[in-house]
Amino acid sequence: MYRYDEFDQRLIDERVAQFREQVARRLSGELTEDEFKPLRLMNGVYLQLHAYMLRVSIPYGLLSSRQLRMLAHIARTYDRDYGHFTTRQNIQYNWPKLEDLPDILADLASVEMHAIQTSGNSFRNTTADQYAGVAADEVEDSRIYAEIIRQWSTLHPEFSFLPRKFKIAVTASPKDRTAVWFHDIGVIMHRDEQGEVGFEILAGGGQGRTPMIGKTVRKFVPKKHLLSYLEAIMRVYNMLGRRDNLFKARIKILVHETGIDEFRRLVEAEWAQIKNGYLDLPQAEIDRITDHFQPPAYETLADASPEFKKKLREDKDFATWITANTAAHKRSGYAIVNLSLKPIGVPPGDLTSAQMDAVADLADRYSFGELRATHEQNLTFADVRKTDLYALWQELKKHNLATANVGLIGDIICCPGLDYCALANARSIPVAQRIARRFQDLKRQHDIGPLRLKMSGCINACGHHHVGHIGILGVDRKGEEYYQITLGGSADEHASIGDILGPAFPSDKVVDAVEALIDTYLDIRNDGEAFLETYRRVGKEPFKERLYATA
Repeated sequence: MYRYDEFDQRLIDERVAQFREQVARRLSGELTEDEFKPLRLMNGVYLQLHAYMLRVSIPYGLLSSRQLRMLAHIARTYDRDYGHFTTRQNIQYNWPKLEDLPDILADLASVEMHAIQTSGNSFRNTTADQYAGVAADEVEDSRIYAEIIRQWSTLHPEFSFLPRKFKIAVTASPKDRTAVWFHDIGVIMHRDEQGEVGFEILAGGGQGRTPMIGKTVRKFVPKKHLLSYLEAIMRVYNMLGRRDNLFKARIKILVHETGIDEFRRLVEAEWAQIKNGYLDLPQAEIDRITDHFQPPAYETLADASPEFKKKLREDKDFATWITANTAAHKRSGYAIVNLSLKPIGVPPGDLTSAQMDAVADLADRYSFGELRATHEQNLTFADVRKTDLYALWQELKKHNLATANVGLIGDIICCPGLDYCALANARSIPVAQRIARRFQDLKRQHDIGPLRLKMSGCINACGHHHVGHIGILGVDRKGEEYYQITLGGSADEHASIGDILGPAFPSDKVVDAVEALIDTYLDIRNDGEAFLETYRRVGKEPFKERLYATA
């Protein structure tokens, strides 16, 4: 993984010192909260309903065991003994005291971590495929280019005060695990007709109040032109993006109102002025970054040992976990393992300090000391020997991290909602927990099959409800919490935005509504047909009819 050089370390150390002085001025009353706000936002600090919240960047989701132990230390020492993993491959602490924040940032800096640009109208954490570097179907390792984009975008002087926050995702696999079509800029690695690896560049995707699917700006950009092309897009957005209207300030609105053809013309004209200049990406720099992402010391292993096959036959619970929580690795004898942070009774994405320490130990023992945070609020061990899977599974069970529900209805994506967030209209965590309890039987979950249920407590869509196969949005109706249901969303390579079914449901009816949708699907699906496939075949009417007949 990428390691800081002297310039990286000096930058974050100096930022800690600056913020320490700013916090002291706030505590003394020299700064008002309004004056302090832009300073804290530059350092990832929000003011939520009950306390400050700190969002820590995990670039493209990659963590070392050493870094995870520090995150555990922070949860234990400065917060309420847990952290919350987000859909942007970050971690949030919901209860830090203002006077402790400089010390937290100093602790993070000691392990090459920070909270810069995790809030405010700036570049947010560049995200990538949690399977990058090990996915059997990828073109190249997308982490290399996510890191290059991170370095280019961090404290970029021309784009420090954008019209709105800005999100970039990179993928190198035909199976999109990054929601690349729903980002301000999406970067898709692929080969052209001559076999050269480059990038398709998308722009204008996003969720929130006005969900939109990104559009292709250029089908193929060679590697050396990646940064200049991104810079051209940013310049057009920085010049023309709305600053007079918060709800129309995102690039998706600019692309939509300008039209993709005119937007593309503007970008190409800007690119012509800076192409083949100082922003060209030298092969030597690509090689330098690539050196940080060399494969670990893999062993030469058979794909599946007799002992592994025997365990699969003898232990049905283990076999179920393998089916749901592992993925194919590009190296024979290895597997990708997903750790579910969605056990029954726990807010989705939450992890205690003891669990973080345990995961760090297991990463050292079974996955070369590294792990990844995922877009689904889970964790991933990228490099586990298949001969170790049974022992790892048994260890994960001890720490309540082996629920075999990844990609199923129990694997709910959920924002913090009204329990924490000042922007929310409704609680999302309690509803998600009630849905999880209703569908807690793992056999039932596996019978239902692949299903993405995503839930947000407000229209800002931090829980990605627009792209859930079943999406749930909390809304306020005259001071009461109601929940609007959408169907048919998808964040993968077949991107779609969910359809609103009808009137919202009160809190005490929403779990029954979800069950009615599942029962409808089970009644009308064809053999081997997943929920989304059924919905796309029959449309919303059968679901709507059953849902409101039982309301």
